[in-house]
Amino acid sequence: MRSFELNFHKRHKEKALNKYLPFILQKAEEITEQERPIKIYMNDWENWLSVDLHHPSTFDTLAIDSELKQTVIDDLARFVKRKDYYKRIGKAWKRGYLLYGPPGTGKSSLVAAMANYLKFDVYDLDLSSLNSNEILKTFLMGMSNRSILLIEDIDCMIKLNRRDSKDYCNGRDKITLSGLLNFVDGLWSSGGDERIIVLTTNYKERLDPALTRPGRMDMHIHMGYCEGLLKEVKVTPAEVAEMLMKSEDGDEVLKGLVEFLKDKKKGAKESQKEGEGKKGAKESQKEEGEEKRAEESQKEVKGRAG
Repeated sequence: MRSFELNFHKRHKEKALNKYLPFILQKAEEITEQERPIKIYMNDWENWLSVDLHHPSTFDTLAIDSELKQTVIDDLARFVKRKDYYKRIGKAWKRGYLLYGPPGTGKSSLVAAMANYLKFDVYDLDLSSLNSNEILKTFLMGMSNRSILLIEDIDCMIKLNRRDSKDYCNGRDKITLSGLLNFVDGLWSSGGDERIIVLTTNYKERLDPALTRPGRMDMHIHMGYCEGLLKEVKVTPAEVAEMLMKSEDGDEVLKGLVEFLKDKKKGAKESQKEGEGKKGAKESQKEEGEEKRAEESQKEVKGRAG
């Protein structure tokens, strides 16, 4: 272990103690935080269990729209720098993100990229394993500062009882929407600093508006298919995987995949037109044949009449 000795004249005492040393301690803390392994926690009965998070996803490798990517990065960077702002306006230092879209569009990868960018631990909360608001509160208060609370597939994770539901007060053994909202945006939300809350869903329209309004879910991020092409083009997972392995540059790979899908779509349209042309030609030939047969029948009838 190495150590350093700092000497300074007594006339610089105030400057050294009040400015220089706090600056050194802050930098040391930042370096330690950057080198600290990121952890992912999961709830088990009444305790959080953790392992190191080694997910490789970063904003450099994440294959999403470049403009959307930059918007998310800017929003995160602004959030972590606004401690004094949140204190001044009297709000808990937290930020909510709703990620929605079809399965397999990179919602979990975006959360990992956020964690790697911020150096925040991830708390992956399984609501279906909890049976009361009190247990939920215990887990949420057990989170550390500078962390991400992740609740995936919240629309099907558990049936949250709405506050106006007749089942809302039928016992204490249920997690209610109000119980979750008390942590997201109520008094309990002030129990920690610098926290990110991320909800994911495949069906945004199924969520209660009380959960998704601004101030709770501050930013709604749609995770869709690559320009909608994967919905329109018949392509196998193997073909997509092959395109994704052609380069280590995320943007280059995404561009190549999009061009590949566009070519597939163009080829499908040309094949469809060609098929329609052949079908039209056959129908035309069939009509001509029927006309000829009709004419021959008329001639035959006239001949017999004469």
